[in-house]
Amino acid sequence: MIDVVTLGETMVLLNPEEEGSLKYINRFVKQIGGAESNFAIALSRLGVKVGWISRVGEDGFGDYLEFFIRGEGVDVSHIIKDPVHPTGLMIKERRIVGDTKVYYYRRDSAASHMRPEDLDEEYISQAKYLHLTGITPALSDSCKETIYRAIDIAHKNGLTITFDPNLRFKLWGIDEMKKTILDIVSKVDIIFPGLEEGRVLLDMEKPQDIIKKFLDIGSRVIVLKVGEEGAILGTEDKIVSIPGYKISKVVDPIGAGDGFDAGFVAGLLRGYSLEDSVELANALGAFALTVKGDIEGYPTWKDLEVFLGKREEINR
Repeated sequence: MIDVVTLGETMVLLNPEEEGSLKYINRFVKQIGGAESNFAIALSRLGVKVGWISRVGEDGFGDYLEFFIRGEGVDVSHIIKDPVHPTGLMIKERRIVGDTKVYYYRRDSAASHMRPEDLDEEYISQAKYLHLTGITPALSDSCKETIYRAIDIAHKNGLTITFDPNLRFKLWGIDEMKKTILDIVSKVDIIFPGLEEGRVLLDMEKPQDIIKKFLDIGSRVIVLKVGEEGAILGTEDKIVSIPGYKISKVVDPIGAGDGFDAGFVAGLLRGYSLEDSVELANALGAFALTVKGDIEGYPTWKDLEVFLGKREEINR
């Protein structure tokens, strides 16, 4: 049995050992990168039973992804090995001045050929939550159809659907992106947009206006991420700001949002209130900022309790 299921593309990530332009970087560390597998791994480290569905190439990189994610405790029994299309690749460029850049080599990748028939309704139906992102429907028409099929299965079987827009402007045109993302928002229960994503999708500036509009569209819980300030929780009954945790040195911001999503869902699975779940999400997102790589900074439940002052750590 699993508590949460998610689906989407994961790529092999080449992460430079030094900061600077890729033109002058010669050494890289091989890691993994993918919003949905990041989310799944973060949940698994918190003791949640979670499954990840995808396609990977029938190649060495595909084997690496399968073995690595399984090693993190995530169920990978429903990934498909594609003998024709390769595993996707991404390369980071980290600079001391300016934001981290990511370069994708994913066109015609195995995951872009996901299709509705890949989904096993019996497998998904055992879960309590289905987590999706706005990246997957941008990969191809068949991926978009797969997302809608997953939503239909979740509705039929009473799963709570969580959704992170995760806008990727390199993958599709802005008009198609807005239309598709907002349509998905109308069909899910909980969404995790960033403030800038809300501004892009809704052409609004104020956080409260963005939250109210998302509620009008159809989602019943909005958790608006506002960076180091934390998050703003919105429901029909209330809008409340929940402060984040200050990190003195941000090493790598990629993966923090996925960890945030996982923290929130983990809180709900443990019976936490919405507000306490957001506090947990803020803490988990803060952990992710402190280490190079998407998933390397995610904490265990014990780590979180120590960080939140709920457990004393004995070092020697």
